[in-house]
Amino acid sequence: MTGYELIKLFQQASKRYHLIGTTENGVLAGLDLEGRLFTIIDGEVVSRVNSEAILGITDRAAYLNPGGDGLWPAPEGTCLGYEYAAGDWRVPPGLTAAKYKVIEDDETHVLIEAEVDLINASGLGIATIFRRDVTICGSMAVKVIESIEYIGTKKLSRKECLLTPWSLAQFDCCPGCEVIFPEVDASEVWDMYDPSNDRRFVKDGFWHAETDGKARYQIGLGAKVPWIELQLPSKNLQVRRTAAPLVSGQDYIDIIDAPPTDLSGDKGVRYSVYTDTDGFMEIEAAAGCPEIFESGTIMSVEILTEYL
Repeated sequence: MTGYELIKLFQQASKRYHLIGTTENGVLAGLDLEGRLFTIIDGEVVSRVNSEAILGITDRAAYLNPGGDGLWPAPEGTCLGYEYAAGDWRVPPGLTAAKYKVIEDDETHVLIEAEVDLINASGLGIATIFRRDVTICGSMAVKVIESIEYIGTKKLSRKECLLTPWSLAQFDCCPGCEVIFPEVDASEVWDMYDPSNDRRFVKDGFWHAETDGKARYQIGLGAKVPWIELQLPSKNLQVRRTAAPLVSGQDYIDIIDAPPTDLSGDKGVRYSVYTDTDGFMEIEAAAGCPEIFESGTIMSVEILTEYL
C-alpha cells in the first residue's frame, strides 16, 4: 500500500489523521484509530495495514486490529490487567474510542494525546492521558516518546494498580522473517505462553526467533537485551527498535495475558516478540512502573525505530 492510498483509506472511513513528513517518507498518525502510527518509506507503507479496521468499528463482538504501531496499557491480563474488566478478553473501549488531538506539530514532529479512562480486572477505574511524541530522524528512523500520565485523585500502590506504556509495532509475516538480538543469558529470554524452543536459537553471537507466521508464540525479553531487530527479506528491510533505559524509581513489569484470577508475575519485560499464524507479527517495547501512583505520575519510555 502506498502512503497516498493509506490517506485515501482514512478519508473514505471519515477518520481523522495527521501526517508528518510526506507520503514518500513520513509517519501517519490515526487520530481516530487508537493513535496508531504508520511508517511510510519510499512511498510504501512498511507497517502492517488492516483496511477492515480502518473502515470499520470495533465493538465487544470483535476487535479489529488496525496494524501500525499502537500504544496500549500493560499488563494485558492478571487481576490488575486491562483486557478483562468485563470478564472476557477485550481491548478497553476507552482505548478503541479514544480521540487523539494534536498538541504540537511541525514538518518532522508531532505530539498527540488523548484522555483514556481505564478499568483494571479488579474493577478499579484509572483516569489517564496517553501521549505519543513522534519525531522523524532523517529518512529512515522514527523516535517516539511513549507516555501515560495518571490523573486520578486517589493515591495508589502497586498492590492496587500496575500500569505502564506498551508499544506494539506490527508487520506482515513473510518467508524468512525473523527477529534477532544480541546474545544474552537464557534467563533473559522466556516463553510467555506456548513453548517456542523449536523456533528460536543462538548463532554467531545473536539470538534468532523465527516469525514467519508458521507458529503462534510470544517471548519476553529482560532488561539486559539492548535492542531487537526484525529481518524482512521480502522487503529487503531490517527494523531495529531500541528502548532507552528506565527513569529512576520505575521497574519493568510482567505484561502477560494471564487470567484475571492470577497475580502478576515477577518477570519484567523490556521487549517482547509476538508472531501469529494469521500472517502478522509484533516487535514490542515496554516502559516501567512506579511503586506509588499520585496525580501527575508519568510512566514513559523513548523508543527509536530504525529502518535499515
